[in-house]
Amino acid sequence: SGTFPKMMENTVFMSFTFYSTILILKMYVVAIITGQVRLRKKAFANPEDALRNGGLQYYREDPDVERNLISLFRAHRNDMENIFPFLFLGAIYSLLDPSPAVARIHFFIFCVGRIVHTVAYLLRLKAPTRSVAYGVAQLPCFSMALQILLATTPYW
Repeated sequence: SGTFPKMMENTVFMSFTFYSTILILKMYVVAIITGQVRLRKKAFANPEDALRNGGLQYYREDPDVERNLISLFRAHRNDMENIFPFLFLGAIYSLLDPSPAVARIHFFIFCVGRIVHTVAYLLRLKAPTRSVAYGVAQLPCFSMALQILLATTPYW
């Protein structure tokens, strides 16, 4: 009966864990897509990868690959800038004993916003789709941050 089983009883933390795991998996998918783009076009950034996949002639740049990779890298960097803070905020927020329904809405909105943001990046959807998705996903983070600050202010 350590801390971990007790956390498993916290329905808010379990909801946070579910959505966080979905977001981490989404980040892995973006990384896998990056490799698939290179494989499909046979354009490798490293000679050892080219040698393993057909020969040094594939150690080259391809304009389509480069354009796709730029979008993938931007999506991945943006995920790191947003999902990592969410992981901290959501974990601490889960410890504040919020309403499970309200917390689930926070986590769901952030998760859907980040998924739409990535899809908008990868499919090059028309503006302002990506910006709106970004903004919507920030709302629950600001809400959680504010609630954390209000709960911890007496201890500063």
